[in-house]
Amino acid sequence: MTVLTPEVGERDHVQGPVDARVTLVEYGDFECPDCGRAYPVLKAVQKALGPNLRFVFRHFPLPASHPHAGAAAEAAEAAGAQGRFWEMHDRLYEHQAALEEDDLRRHARKVGLDLDRFEKEMGLHTHEGRVREDLASGAASHAQGTPTLFINGTRYDGARDRSSLVAALAQAAVAHPVP
Repeated sequence: MTVLTPEVGERDHVQGPVDARVTLVEYGDFECPDCGRAYPVLKAVQKALGPNLRFVFRHFPLPASHPHAGAAAEAAEAAGAQGRFWEMHDRLYEHQAALEEDDLRRHARKVGLDLDRFEKEMGLHTHEGRVREDLASGAASHAQGTPTLFINGTRYDGARDRSSLVAALAQAAVAHPVP
């Protein structure tokens, strides 16, 4: 059994209540086609489970295969520094073919970021360390590609369609009820 390392904490990007019955963590890469296909499925799963699900995203860019993934992850973190991580996360997945430097600036503008701050932080790679922390946690958790999913701290290697994920999450919620 492969376990999530470290556990979900304050540094993570989280949607959903801390006391949700089940936690789903994704190690993702904004340029990865499989992550792009998983994105609408994960959104549907979140909608289906509502307050019973806490969703967490961690960066796992794979630059050998996806040369724009690292910069996209830094752009998401720059957005997060301005309180707009999830808006940028969604926009990057919804515009996966547009991850060049000019595209990232356009996305930053579209999600309402302070562009001067965004460009400065991107130029200085202010958020590269945060992305590297996620990469290290993915390696420690034995993430073997993207997307890698964990349900309640245990790697999930099953089917990634909506019904299979909802069933696995429901089973986890029953197996680990909230006290």
